[in-house]
Amino acid sequence: MRHCRIPAILLLIATAGTGLAPTGDARAYAQAKKSAPARKSAARKPAPKKAAAKPAPSEPEATPATRAVAVQIREQAGGKVKGFYADRGFWPIWAASGRLGPEADAFVDMIETADLDGLRPNSYGPEGLRKAVAAARSGDPVAVAQAELALSRALADYVADVRRPRDTGMTYLDDEVKPRKLKAENVLRAAVLTKSFGSYIRDMGWMSPHYVRLRTLLATPGLSPDDRARLRINLDRARLLPGAWTRHIVVDAASARLYFYQGGKQVGTMRVVVGTPQTQTPMLAGMVRYAILNPYWNVPTDLVQKKIAPKVLAGQSLTAMRFEALSDWSENATRLDPKAIDWHAVAAGQQEVRVRQLPGPANSMGRVKFMFPNDLGIYLHDTNEKALMKKPARHFSNGCVRLEDAPTLGKWLLGKPITTVAKKPEQAAPLPQAVPVYLTYFTATAAPKGVAFLPDVYGRDTRG
Repeated sequence: MRHCRIPAILLLIATAGTGLAPTGDARAYAQAKKSAPARKSAARKPAPKKAAAKPAPSEPEATPATRAVAVQIREQAGGKVKGFYADRGFWPIWAASGRLGPEADAFVDMIETADLDGLRPNSYGPEGLRKAVAAARSGDPVAVAQAELALSRALADYVADVRRPRDTGMTYLDDEVKPRKLKAENVLRAAVLTKSFGSYIRDMGWMSPHYVRLRTLLATPGLSPDDRARLRINLDRARLLPGAWTRHIVVDAASARLYFYQGGKQVGTMRVVVGTPQTQTPMLAGMVRYAILNPYWNVPTDLVQKKIAPKVLAGQSLTAMRFEALSDWSENATRLDPKAIDWHAVAAGQQEVRVRQLPGPANSMGRVKFMFPNDLGIYLHDTNEKALMKKPARHFSNGCVRLEDAPTLGKWLLGKPITTVAKKPEQAAPLPQAVPVYLTYFTATAAPKGVAFLPDVYGRDTRG
């Protein structure tokens, strides 16, 4: 059977939702594969079996040892990893120089502790891998190829299992972020797309840095059963997040912090204000698709009842407070005369009216809000109440996420500084590329004596 070469766009589709794909590097992978010779069709005379392909430009120069290993991989490759190796001319990834690197031992060490992931280490054959790696240290191409293929099969299985989601209460808003079953070829392609295969293996680069941190905490000696169980709840939440090679945003509602990642590392973090225990920031995963500059703020109806209506009844002008009342919640709503509204009924909760705050320095949305469309009205936005960012506990919002530094996040998302056209309200600015965002909840943290837990303000650790 012939193995077709996969165009960059199909690679993006195949790895979407896996949490593995460094999406900006798909073209690099496609370009690298151009250096590998195309296989001839069945109608033509087959190439000699011992003619190994040249490596991709990003890999070490070919040596006689590497070519000999590639020949043996061609002879031995089969099953779920064959397509991956065939597409790269059977060139090795664990033994790119003709010999196994230290990442082989690091990976076997990792799977021997797979119980930390809630998995069975024996499912990945660590003892057999140890023997294969030891035999490969002789430099014999046959043994090196055997170890190479065994390691790749184990990596594909382990990554697929460790990334398999558990039920944590996460709501997925878009197909792009819904977890998908991982194929071996996608796991291996993601690994070779990174700048350093060795670092990717040692750092568990297919998982979120939050997962790696929590996994390390779970290995702390002397944990009580309750602490261990609570850590596992946190770990399962982190399991849903992509690795740092995927460009994305994480909002941790427990610590009230936001993180953003790209190119295999965290590129920024900031404080945020999140929902109160009564108006919690939900666990959501979606795609930030556009920004709204000079936004209105649609005041929640309970705040209209409790905050706005009493002020109007006390004699304050809705217009002077820079609010306006609208006929309904549609895009074509018309303005209402405040004098025509029964504010006593609104204050008593007997009548609802839509009120929005006009753009400006006092607007609760600040200068910009970043939209990942959802029915809950949750988004990331600037704020005019910067003083709240200085508080150690920052659970004050109605569920949305208020940003400490919206201009910095906006520049990262849009690829340029945030600019507005005069004072025109609600200016839409599409992102060059939609970016995944994950609103989650991590209470576990490192402490001088091992593990500590932040206050479980939403009560999610007790119910999972």
